[in-house]
Amino acid sequence: MGSPGALAGWGLLDYKTEKYVMTRNWRVGALQRLLQLGVVVYVVGWALIVKKGYQEQDLDPQISIITKLKGVSVTQIKELGNRLWDVADFVKPAQGENVFFLVTNFLVTPEQVQGRCPEHPSIPLANCWAHEDCPEGEMGTHSHGIKTGQCVVFNETHRTCEIRGWCPVESSTVPVKPLLVQAKNFTLFIKNTVTFSKFNFSKSNALETWDNTYFKRCRYDPLSTPFCPVFRIGDLVAAAGGDFEALALLLQERSYNFRTATHWWETSGVEARSLLKLYGIRFNILVTGRAGKFGIIPTTITLGTGAAWLGVITFFCDLLLLYVDGESYFYWTTKYEEAKAPKVTSNPEQREPASAPPHLAAQVP
Repeated sequence: MGSPGALAGWGLLDYKTEKYVMTRNWRVGALQRLLQLGVVVYVVGWALIVKKGYQEQDLDPQISIITKLKGVSVTQIKELGNRLWDVADFVKPAQGENVFFLVTNFLVTPEQVQGRCPEHPSIPLANCWAHEDCPEGEMGTHSHGIKTGQCVVFNETHRTCEIRGWCPVESSTVPVKPLLVQAKNFTLFIKNTVTFSKFNFSKSNALETWDNTYFKRCRYDPLSTPFCPVFRIGDLVAAAGGDFEALALLLQERSYNFRTATHWWETSGVEARSLLKLYGIRFNILVTGRAGKFGIIPTTITLGTGAAWLGVITFFCDLLLLYVDGESYFYWTTKYEEAKAPKVTSNPEQREPASAPPHLAAQVP
């Protein structure tokens, strides 16, 4: 079993206290001051000022968004004639959400009814020469209906399989120029409210005013009217680095579209519909927010981190001085000194009168 003497021999019971030694080594001193300056700049400039390390922050606010699009457009095509489009026509889905689809072009197939008609030649496996080329009951992924087993005339140049479905089938010819290019002049009202529940604080992007007509006549401008939440669609696309008409054509070329239909009943009791293939631009409105206020805990953590880095710098410079420097042995012997208390013997006469004052010893006869 070990004894205190054995433990002392290994140095396990030694107590070490700090000793400060002033060294005239300009290289290590300059390096220490440079590193300390870097830590101070990081803590004060970056951690406290830029990253606001003195604040408690709420990065997950509750956000509500309201959108309203306003504007009208007129189109002139053979299938629909002179047609006026308003908000209910060119905005899908219904307004009010943070995502909406603005129609810029469309392909209409009016007055469809369920019956028999030739398939469109652009559909795979639709072209035929004889009835044997149209297996009855076959239905492809892109077909408009179910094959009846008959090969019929589509036009002067094509024969296709007859199908049972909504007739006449949809055409594949889309107008090259967007029919609703006037949509770039439409206005979009965006109102969002951000609530920071941690601080019980709410903020809205709309100007608080008693004038009920303000939002009807104002337009957003970053300098003159920064709190007007009414934006011109063309300006939004331009702010994103694009051109409205070029973007509409690009999305049309990439087949960014969906279909919708309007159904009704004819007087004869037959169900009919008008099919619309809509091309346009999808708008996603994303709102983020962050709030912060002074807090003693984050401030203490930031300053404590800086103090810890200063301690690391001192430790690093000590290592350089004691192990790397050319005069490391001298610095080692100077910094570390072993101190032992005088031994006490049993014979009082052998004890050194170290504690006796000199003037008292001189008065003894």
